[in-house]
Amino acid sequence: MIKVICVGKIKEKYFRDAIEEYQKRISKYSDIEIVEVADEGLMDVKTTLKKESEKILKQVNPKDYIITLEIDGNILSSEELANKINTIYNTNSNITFIIGGSYGLDDEVKRIANYHLSFSKLTFPHQLFRIILLEQIYRAYKINNNESYHKGSMSSSVGGTKN
Repeated sequence: MIKVICVGKIKEKYFRDAIEEYQKRISKYSDIEIVEVADEGLMDVKTTLKKESEKILKQVNPKDYIITLEIDGNILSSEELANKINTIYNTNSNITFIIGGSYGLDDEVKRIANYHLSFSKLTFPHQLFRIILLEQIYRAYKINNNESYHKGSMSSSVGGTKN
């Protein structure tokens, strides 16, 4: 089972539609649950992180393999993420991904993680990042099942070929 715990609600219909589409696609391979916890708004950083972390931790099953999404985490290719997910499933049938709020994740949440993952040093809107994560999870299942969808690392990049 895949669980995604995220801070904040998605208000825009076009984001919700994309999320629902990827949930539907992923559900062919695994149960998937998205848990939204309320964000605390933009008060002081320490207070916000603490309150959001309390809400996140209530949703975490400590028996799950926990992956936090962090700007300073490990960067993997799509193939490496697919392999990571496949390897995790050899020892644990539940993977929980955690996406923080505007200020990121409290150290208490980071400490419980089995793995710290980063998609980029760039900052993404949280609503968009949720879609990016779901797309990469779906891509990982396609790779692991040798199904067409995934373009390998030798393929053309957007705007031209790789150098």
